[in-house]
Amino acid sequence: MFNIVKNKILTSNNISVNEIFSILSDISKKKIDYSDIYFQSKMNESWILEDKIIKNGFYSFNEGIGLRIIKDEMTGFSYTDQINLLGLKKLCKSMNKIFNKSSSHKNKNFIKNNYKSFYDLENPLDTFSNKEKIDILHQVNNFAKNYDSRISKVSACLSGSYEYVLVASTDGVLSADIRPLVSLRVSVLSEDQGKREIGSNSGGIRGTYNYFFEENKNKVSYLRKLSEEAARISILNLSSKQAPSGMFPVVLGSGFPGVLLHEAVGHGLEGDFNRKNLSVYSNKINKKIASNLCTVVDDGTKKNFRGSISIDDEGTPGQYNILIKKGILKKYLQDKFNAKLTNTISTGNGRRESYASLPMPRMTNTYMLPGKSTVEEILDSIEYGIYAVNFTGGQVDITSGEFVFSTSEAYLIKNGKIIYPIKDVTLIGSGKEIMNKISMVGNDLFIENGTGTCVKNGQEVPVCVGQPTIKIDKLTVGGTK
Repeated sequence: MFNIVKNKILTSNNISVNEIFSILSDISKKKIDYSDIYFQSKMNESWILEDKIIKNGFYSFNEGIGLRIIKDEMTGFSYTDQINLLGLKKLCKSMNKIFNKSSSHKNKNFIKNNYKSFYDLENPLDTFSNKEKIDILHQVNNFAKNYDSRISKVSACLSGSYEYVLVASTDGVLSADIRPLVSLRVSVLSEDQGKREIGSNSGGIRGTYNYFFEENKNKVSYLRKLSEEAARISILNLSSKQAPSGMFPVVLGSGFPGVLLHEAVGHGLEGDFNRKNLSVYSNKINKKIASNLCTVVDDGTKKNFRGSISIDDEGTPGQYNILIKKGILKKYLQDKFNAKLTNTISTGNGRRESYASLPMPRMTNTYMLPGKSTVEEILDSIEYGIYAVNFTGGQVDITSGEFVFSTSEAYLIKNGKIIYPIKDVTLIGSGKEIMNKISMVGNDLFIENGTGTCVKNGQEVPVCVGQPTIKIDKLTVGGTK
């Protein structure tokens, strides 16, 4: 893989590895702690369908170089949207104006790293013709429309990207990665007797569009399942009733409800917030922060998952990190910069949106490990409460973990039985609060390999979330009943 990326990014642009080494050697003569050069070349496409009509087809190509220099807590950064030796030398010249004091320090020799790739390298943009990609969207429309006569409108967006990355740094890293990514988002509108409801669903993978035609054990393609699930949620909500409000036991379903864990807990475990003592979890390593039923990991190594990374954007290999073990905080997510300032090491979580962005600690695939309870046992334990199966979105204060989340699918539970679907359900609380009130953890872990995108400081990166079904003993529920 390294040679493929080298030829694509360096050789085709008349840049040699020796020239990069020479540039970093010159940078290392300054009084700095670290420097890296990040090369990126990326192709994107998307196709949009609305109400049987292909509304838009989009293709873009972007490439460039980002140069970063670090001294103590000061960072210098510049970038260019071209890949050539002249542009790289101009970046170095601009940095010399900031870091102009010389020292005798020299960078390490490069060690070319061929790390294991956690995804296939085939280019999704080339595997299907444009006609075949458009046909995927028409199939989505047909699957959703045929689910129920009350489906009135279907919208869908099919997207794909293919990215080459190369990282070289003064600590001797010379690493490369090839990152494919595809996604499909579906939104369905249903109408009945003047009532209108929306249902949505999405899926994706680090792979090609062939993924959507893979069949489950019932011989149903993922494309059909994804489309019909959006339709099902829309139709279900036509019969939903208003939700109660108050303090109730809440059961969170497996899969995408893990977004609450990602937002209300995961961000609080990122190294930059904790180095600055901005997180509710700052200075809590080896201290109890959750129920002893909770073990939470960030796993960048899952095969073909959206959030997986063979290397992060600093050249560190993707890793499996145990963040919370049986309720005890074990680790923060680190990039090189924050790790050095806190005397730790990078956890392989230095991520950036593009060559024009600085890396920072970010999650990959974050999920809670399964417990021993069945879903039936968890529901049976609820006398009166809420079963939140899926979310539409919400708001979170990252530093405190306080959140407000809205559900897209939820039910009222009485005496262990699901009574009827409810809507306009809002869950209000804090990550610290719910993690200590988890009294049952299911054995049904599901990691939602959908279209999860994490936003931090204006940068977007692909992620996955997941969890088993969990019971929270008490949580504030905002309803309209």
